[in-house]
Amino acid sequence: MRFALLASLLVMLFGCAPVPPSADPRAEVLAVMESQQAAWNAGDLNTFLDGYQRSADITFVGREVARGFDGLQARYQRTYGDREKMGTLTFSELEHRALGADAAMVLGRFALARSDQGGGPASGRFTVVFRNTPQGWKIIHDHTSAD
Repeated sequence: MRFALLASLLVMLFGCAPVPPSADPRAEVLAVMESQQAAWNAGDLNTFLDGYQRSADITFVGREVARGFDGLQARYQRTYGDREKMGTLTFSELEHRALGADAAMVLGRFALARSDQGGGPASGRFTVVFRNTPQGWKIIHDHTSAD
């Protein structure tokens, strides 16, 4: 009985342990952005979405508000569901700001080079908020505005 109680206590203590701080949070956050850009340009929307936390709590604000990972995924599928609509993505003017040991914000610009059939070129600004999770740095909020 005491062993079970001790084991339960240890699981509670260590199972809820905070994520240790990253060696270089700025580099890790920007690496997520680079990975997303590469996945997008390879036409791999699912890998692009790996940059977001798979949680019911995340939000995307653009022309519409998408809530939760499922809503975010549905929005991206609806808007960029084929290679021609995805085009080629470029992130620029990236500014990283730490919001504590386990959170960060990135402000930047995006540009999509697309054919007229794919929707034509698009560009704008975005702000994404990251959280350091057990799965690494993940976006928990994305606010994107087109020019």
